[in-house]
Amino acid sequence: QVQLVESGGGLVQAGGSLRLSCAASGRTRSNSAMAWFRQAPGKEREFVTAIRWSSGITYYSDSAKGRFTISRDNAKNTVYLQMSSLKPDDTAVYYCAAALSRAVNLYLLRNYDYWGPGTQVTVSS
Repeated sequence: QVQLVESGGGLVQAGGSLRLSCAASGRTRSNSAMAWFRQAPGKEREFVTAIRWSSGITYYSDSAKGRFTISRDNAKNTVYLQMSSLKPDDTAVYYCAAALSRAVNLYLLRNYDYWGPGTQVTVSS
């Protein structure tokens, strides 16, 4: 079992920055990849970014590319999401996810096995 807990969410003005953290515990050695998804009110949960744990290869959605950066700290079993130039459209609950299998397509929600409870990010205009 893997447990994920997000932190770092909050209220920020448009153009500001925020860093989210996701601390993993349990059988973290089995993790193949970790990712961030988000879900805005009335919308489906969508992919934001992912990182392959062993190689560090990263993937970004079009909306995240150039503004968001995903990184990991192997010693702390933690993945981070550095967000800059935030927009009101970034307002959502941000979820951390972990995939056990080495899935080819890390953009798909169904390929992840564990999820954190989420952390709210609100960007005011």
